[in-house]
Amino acid sequence: MYRRRSRRTRAGRLASALSLWWSDLRFRWQAADKTPLVVVFLVGALAGGFGWLLQSLSADRVERQNLACLALNVYFEARGEPEAGQQAVAEVTMNRVASRHYPDTVCGVVYQKNWDPLRKRYVSAFSWTEFDTVPTPEGEEWDRALKVARDVYYQRHEPKLAGVLHYHATYVRPSWSRKKIPVAQIGNHRFYR
Repeated sequence: MYRRRSRRTRAGRLASALSLWWSDLRFRWQAADKTPLVVVFLVGALAGGFGWLLQSLSADRVERQNLACLALNVYFEARGEPEAGQQAVAEVTMNRVASRHYPDTVCGVVYQKNWDPLRKRYVSAFSWTEFDTVPTPEGEEWDRALKVARDVYYQRHEPKLAGVLHYHATYVRPSWSRKKIPVAQIGNHRFYR
């Protein structure tokens, strides 16, 4: 019986100490000047909000750049093609963005250059990016390229060329195409996996 009282006494002392500690903490909180805490909270909230705003603006800018690069690629690579051909070119570009073998942005993929040992220089995957100047896109063809770019970028249609990373115009036969698996011919382009 003596031990039980001892345990209860220890438990009682512990409960009493916790109760005193909690009462002391509440008193100190109520008596304390909370101005520094409010200032720290407000500064933190403002900094967090400002950081979020900057991140949102940056993400929006990157998205606009990616859409512009995709639309330019559709325009210069498949301007005279039917809409299905333009979508296919845009899909290949986006497939490359998703692939670990290519840059992870649309602009990075479109303007990527690789060393060509035969020509002994860096060459672009998309020929139009090698020109010193390109005409300013305009008119209905540009509007259509923008629409196709948005549709593919925002995945508004079911992809038809999943995993396809390569294509070329039908009037050429690059040596790399012999090592690839042909998947489709859409308009004036052949597509390979």
